[in-house]
Amino acid sequence: MKQGFIKVAAATPKITVADCRANGKEIVRLIREMQKEHARVMVFPELCITGYTCQDLFLQRRLLDSAWETLLNIAEETEDVDALIFVGLPLRHNGKLYNVAAALNHGNILGFVPKTHLPNYNEFYEQRHFSAGTEDFDCHTVGEEEVPFGTSLLFTCEEIPELTVAAEICEDLWVPNPPSVSHAQAGAHIIVNLSASDEMVGKDSYRRDLVTGQSARLVCGYIYATAGEGESSQDLVFGGQNMIAENGVMLCEGKRFRNSVIYGEIDVQRLADERRRISTYPPADGSCYEQIPFEVEVEETKLTRNFAPYPFVPSGKEERDMRCEEILNIQAMGLKKRLEHVHSQKAAVGLSGGLDSTLALLVIARTFDMMGAPRKQIHCITMPCFGTTDRTYQNACKLSRCLGATLSEVNIKEAVNIHFRDIGHDPEIHDVTYENSQARERTQILMDMANQEGAILVGTGDLSELALGWATYNGDHMSMYGVNASVPKTLVRHLVRYYADTCGDEALSEVLLDILDTPVSPELLPPENGEIAQKTEDLVGPYELHDFFLYYMLRAGFEPKKIYRVACRTFEGTYGKDTILKWLKTFYRRFFAQQFKRSCLPDGPKVGSVALSPRGDLRMPSDASAAVWMEELDEIS
Repeated sequence: MKQGFIKVAAATPKITVADCRANGKEIVRLIREMQKEHARVMVFPELCITGYTCQDLFLQRRLLDSAWETLLNIAEETEDVDALIFVGLPLRHNGKLYNVAAALNHGNILGFVPKTHLPNYNEFYEQRHFSAGTEDFDCHTVGEEEVPFGTSLLFTCEEIPELTVAAEICEDLWVPNPPSVSHAQAGAHIIVNLSASDEMVGKDSYRRDLVTGQSARLVCGYIYATAGEGESSQDLVFGGQNMIAENGVMLCEGKRFRNSVIYGEIDVQRLADERRRISTYPPADGSCYEQIPFEVEVEETKLTRNFAPYPFVPSGKEERDMRCEEILNIQAMGLKKRLEHVHSQKAAVGLSGGLDSTLALLVIARTFDMMGAPRKQIHCITMPCFGTTDRTYQNACKLSRCLGATLSEVNIKEAVNIHFRDIGHDPEIHDVTYENSQARERTQILMDMANQEGAILVGTGDLSELALGWATYNGDHMSMYGVNASVPKTLVRHLVRYYADTCGDEALSEVLLDILDTPVSPELLPPENGEIAQKTEDLVGPYELHDFFLYYMLRAGFEPKKIYRVACRTFEGTYGKDTILKWLKTFYRRFFAQQFKRSCLPDGPKVGSVALSPRGDLRMPSDASAAVWMEELDEIS
């Protein structure tokens, strides 16, 4: 539970209809099973103590007495269980019968939440037996204690403030205004749903959409436990489609037609942080709710959930291709608008033969096609210097020809050497001045040649480089419009690959594939035996790690130790813990030190949920200290 991860479970017991004692034993057995897995929130189906399909037996006093006795027995049997447990039963209260969720903790019955919306259509006729719950707060006598009864109950963990839980029952989720909306607005980060939803063709996908959609709208964790095998099959079949979702993502789903227990780790810290980040999310107002405390021991939850190693890139090819097409269109539409605004149908781009400038040129070509402008009005400028290899030079030339653009070559060696003489720099000293002088000379040429033609200079730098400050200030850092500004390096590769796979041009595809196979490099140091000597990822670290760090820092709001923990789990077998810690420290150090470069970025289109524009997603002081973040990482080492 440290760092906000809460182990939760949804269980479907095998029910014996109307045999409460047998059902109670099965429920306790599953609780013991979940206890071994350290689940801290356990959810069972609707009316699981009796079975949902008892029909008019719900009108029999003997069944209701047995259900109550069984609940008391379950509470007694689970006194040593360190969890918040929800079970369903019929409960007599104030002369009426209610379909309720009972909440148990360490042998205590904490509260009863009645079902609000009772279906009475098609195969359902719950109003024949039950009364609807209301928001009015009441109490139900259990022995000598008064236990809260009502729909507005919020179960709050004293040890973990973000662990706040509320309940709704089956049909409550299917109505236009589910009780979970009010629960979340009152501060519940986890919603549990005790359900008995029967199976019909296609109903499973709709049910899944309801659960994931509600977790997304409410920015909550949603635990859905439903009835399965054992319920009466007189007219219906129940499939046991248990689900655990978090903020629109399905963490775990049980197989249908098989009673099971499923587990997941819901990150309540992330949910709380996300709600705080979203300015339109209402502040928690639990004034109309009864706050009911419960206790669980704080321990480190063993993680079983997976974190995407490439969070910016969809894992499935079909979804990835759709995403690539969408991003290319967003980039092209942004550039198209800028060209129209400045009344130009000409664009210039520095073409190095590397990934970023390749993607920029592909976007420009798509933009010109949208505008109906000839591609020959795209001016590609290649500027070889001390570090340029024949491979990248040839690829730049081939790429421009394949796309029908105009190509110019400006060798900048002489100009840079003159500059070295002007500023008194020894060209044998391959320091930052040596490197940056080349980048700034290239930018000067690009700007001036764009001016000559009335063209717009399109920038090539990507999101990952901006995060690390891996750009020469007022060099490749600057342009008139940066189409790649919010595209991370791990996604750049897939965009270029997608273009290669779908362009229908064998020659273009061949050069794009060779560019993809070329090491990422600024090529500012002389080659070694004709090969690239300066490999970016050897200097600043693997981009797949940095993109992972960037996503979970900015999008998820994780602190350094939490990022380190999930990175070690995600990249186990690929990178050692010491390597991950080394590059995570590099990431934080560079991210804070290089903000001044991001504070004056050129315009560029936002394409995803993480962006670094100083006018939009990241408004950060350029001289902020990284000490607090680095101290936490130092504790690890």
